[in-house]
Amino acid sequence: MDMKTPAEMHDEEALILDSVDRFLEADVRPYVHDLEARDEYPAEIVEKMKALGLFGCLIQPEHGGLGLSTATYAKIIERMSAVWMSISGIVNSHLIMAMAVQRYGTEAQKQAYLPRFATGELRGGIALTEPDCGTDLQAIRTTARRVGDDYAVNGTKTWITNSYYGNTFALLVKTDTGATPRHKGMSLLIAEKGPGFNVSRKLPKLGYKGIDTCELSFEEYRVPADRLIGGREGRGLQQILGGLELGRINVAARGVGVADAALKEAVAYAQIRRTFGKPICEHQAIQLKLGEMATRVEAARLLTYRAAESFDRGERCDMEAGMAKYFATEAAVENATEAMRIHGAYGYSKEYNVERLYRDAPLLVIGEGTNEMQRIIIAKQLVERNRI
Repeated sequence: MDMKTPAEMHDEEALILDSVDRFLEADVRPYVHDLEARDEYPAEIVEKMKALGLFGCLIQPEHGGLGLSTATYAKIIERMSAVWMSISGIVNSHLIMAMAVQRYGTEAQKQAYLPRFATGELRGGIALTEPDCGTDLQAIRTTARRVGDDYAVNGTKTWITNSYYGNTFALLVKTDTGATPRHKGMSLLIAEKGPGFNVSRKLPKLGYKGIDTCELSFEEYRVPADRLIGGREGRGLQQILGGLELGRINVAARGVGVADAALKEAVAYAQIRRTFGKPICEHQAIQLKLGEMATRVEAARLLTYRAAESFDRGERCDMEAGMAKYFATEAAVENATEAMRIHGAYGYSKEYNVERLYRDAPLLVIGEGTNEMQRIIIAKQLVERNRI
């Protein structure tokens, strides 16, 4: 296969990003306010995302995907999140599942699933979190016991993105409840909806509207044994942790998008709103806020791109992804808050976008591993990489 030159890769990226920008301006931005207010699933937007190939953007071309770099993917997610963060989540969870199959699946699994993941025919996400288990994934209780040629799954998952409208999930289970250490008893299954796979309820949320987030229950739900990712039990935690690095780069890119959107809203409003005979952008107090906001966006963007490039090189990047996720999502929260304050009473009104940004941003500091956990990961890796 011929290798593309840097110039060719740059031109290809520019074309893709231009297509995404045109899609967002024509097919997303005009409808966000109403869809978000009704907490309505954006079915028509999702169909257009399928047509653009976004559900296969990281899947290799031989399996029907676009084969984009993680760095280009991060730029796509940044742009999507600046317009409406919810649609970036529809892609993210799906691609973590797809990457688990692409990286660790058997050849038969890749042939059977990746082309249908790429088109969005099969679409879904990852089912990890449980009611009593979030960050500590080794504490999951959902079990899968072997019954002939199947696994019988029993348990509950919660806060699962894409779970109402999606149809296929990377499902983390315990195949050996007595294993020591616990992670050796964990496995990852490709789980398509069927008898015993129940969507218990849709979870109401402060923000992140439109996207389906649900609780799932499994009652003697059967999964064919050949859908055990990689074909061997006991490797599920390692398989999903690799995907979470990608997920954290995605969430970092979302943070950049939200922080940038908040900055742009604030800069525009500060030039229109006047007090004491002049635009508020001429008041030093507002200038101090805008200067901080702009610097946060640029720093967050650079950290995110660095993590994405490290991931593309195949390097271990849990520290880099953790730094990007931590800083960019905190930047989103801080910029959304400052944008609201610059808007004054209007920022508290649903008439303006900053109110939505203010509600969406807090999810980012919690999702894909809390920011407290990111700082612990950063510190541990810092010591590990600088042993004396």
